[in-house]
Amino acid sequence: MAEDTVYRAVFLRMHPTGKAVLSLSEASQGEEAKLAGIAAAELGIPPEDVKVVHEDADRFGEGNSFNSEPSDAVEENVAIAARKLREKAQIVAASMLEAPPDALRFENGHWRVEGGDPEGVRIQAVALHTFGGFELPEGIEGSLDAQTTYRVEAVQAAE
Repeated sequence: MAEDTVYRAVFLRMHPTGKAVLSLSEASQGEEAKLAGIAAAELGIPPEDVKVVHEDADRFGEGNSFNSEPSDAVEENVAIAARKLREKAQIVAASMLEAPPDALRFENGHWRVEGGDPEGVRIQAVALHTFGGFELPEGIEGSLDAQTTYRVEAVQAAE
């Protein structure tokens, strides 16, 4: 048996509606609800607000090593992409709350500043703000998304 390295990707975008699309380069394992739950838990949104798209040829193209058998690493990489998105959103939330990013606490989909407004700002409001043409912090573009690419070893039968 020979081993080849293949690359996989996870792309997560939160839309201005506060709903998210999780695009995966690999084939379905029938675990859409589980993967949506992982992303949702990291973002503090309901799992039903995360749409999972396997083998997303519109995002990753066709006929490349991305679109292949499922791997055990997908769950970990969904969580990594969601945390990257949340970190980006925290920078926007901090500007909305007029506080430094490290002064914010994230809990149940809200950022709060200790001693500040107890309601804070919800991640859905941050998504709307990010896409809405408002002034954004330096280095933040008008979208709320994140991607991770990872390698897996594919075992192929010897010829």
